[in-house]
Amino acid sequence: MTVNLSMFAGVGAQFFDNNGVPLAGGLIYTYNAGTTTPAATYTSILGVTAHPNPIVLDAAGRVPGGEIWLTLGTSYKFLLKTSVNVQIASYDNVSSNGVLALIANFIGTGSQTSFSLPISASAENNTQIYINGVYQNKSTYSVVGSALVFSQAPPITSAIEVMYL
Repeated sequence: MTVNLSMFAGVGAQFFDNNGVPLAGGLIYTYNAGTTTPAATYTSILGVTAHPNPIVLDAAGRVPGGEIWLTLGTSYKFLLKTSVNVQIASYDNVSSNGVLALIANFIGTGSQTSFSLPISASAENNTQIYINGVYQNKSTYSVVGSALVFSQAPPITSAIEVMYL
């Protein structure tokens, strides 16, 4: 499943009540946009483990685990409530179509030409590769899914940085 980091409470967001006090035990309900149909959100970029609905905030008013990930292509409605279910705010039509760049780092061995990205790239044109800080022309490598293959092995101990969508 493809997920994107939520613009609402993406990473480490802290929520407060109307008096500026951290929203300990606060509740975040997630729905499909414009409805009261519950919508799943996820705890990580893998999109495997769903948050409970509602998400119960910790003592500091933060999402447990610190992240909310949304199903790509789905618009959401978020209701923020106190621990006793009093609504503080409603956010509707929050898009999940934000662009998230991924970064993978490798070390060249001088002989290895194939590397495996942790998550598949959307397309080779959506990649930028640097070896020891020097941009690599797309003609020097290919990317298909999670497979990155260089036409020549990067030098031994070289720092390989792959930025991709």
